[in-house]
Amino acid sequence: MRVIDMKNPGDPEVLYVRERPRPEPAAHDVLIEVHAAGINRPDCAQRQGTYPPPPGASDILGLEVAGTVVTCGSQVSRWKVGDRVCALISGGGYAEYAAAPEGQCLPVPKDFDMIHAAALPETFFTVWTNVFESGRLQKGESILVHGGSGGIGTTAIQMAHTLGAKVFTTVGKKESVAPCKALGADRVILYKEEDFVTAIKETTQGRGVDVILDMVGGDYFIRNIEALAPLGRLVQIATIKGTHVELDLRKMMFKRLTLTGSTLRARSVEEKTRIAQALEKNIWPLLNQGHMKPVIYKTFPLEQAREAHELMESSAHTGKIVLVVK
Repeated sequence: MRVIDMKNPGDPEVLYVRERPRPEPAAHDVLIEVHAAGINRPDCAQRQGTYPPPPGASDILGLEVAGTVVTCGSQVSRWKVGDRVCALISGGGYAEYAAAPEGQCLPVPKDFDMIHAAALPETFFTVWTNVFESGRLQKGESILVHGGSGGIGTTAIQMAHTLGAKVFTTVGKKESVAPCKALGADRVILYKEEDFVTAIKETTQGRGVDVILDMVGGDYFIRNIEALAPLGRLVQIATIKGTHVELDLRKMMFKRLTLTGSTLRARSVEEKTRIAQALEKNIWPLLNQGHMKPVIYKTFPLEQAREAHELMESSAHTGKIVLVVK
């Protein structure tokens, strides 16, 4: 099969097409003929050598795919050959075939093409487990989503809005304001032009927000603490601006805050299966009814993975970038 490989860690130029053996599915895996594969920032980090795959995972880039089941492992009970699925995987997505644990597969939603289906798993798993499980966001509460124009951001805006929360978001460019509002954001803050803490305080009459979803870290940390309401929850999912921060513990104590965070890739198959089941119960009906849909910014053929990574790292996009494999 054709795959995207890399000679050594480095810039997008290290990516190239080569032939590698088709994976053999384990007993509880299915083999998917990949039609499309989502591009995510962790892929760029792996390419740069800072985010290695967990033990036992494929070293091929790619954490989410959509396609058709072509082989089922001996212990697979739910899926059959010919089923259209999207799947969260720990690696191997930039290829013509990818193996996935059966519990990490979900049916392609009604009226979805494979490109939109491939844009679901990584962001929807991430947002559900962080915002609604760890962050405990409830209907009627408020959330600040940093980076509203990215794949995680556009997903979090839609999901929080659809489930009844008031949504604020930060973006870096004016072109992202209207798309984020169209997805359900009540207030879009241009962080280069205004301080998001001041904007949140003004909009909430000084109270702050109940949940913040942050992938920035660094100097955003203490500002997030300021922007949280009493009993607020800060959920950290990445650290673009740095991992080391300072915290005045009294502020956390006085507001009775919860500080939490997580990564997704290294979690067990059992844990990812549980998240998949929660998504199928709570979110898939909304997708099937047309209440939400991933925002696709641009697609590239498999052999143009380098250009896809360049676009991802430019942050010029609003929504998801997807490789079309078939």
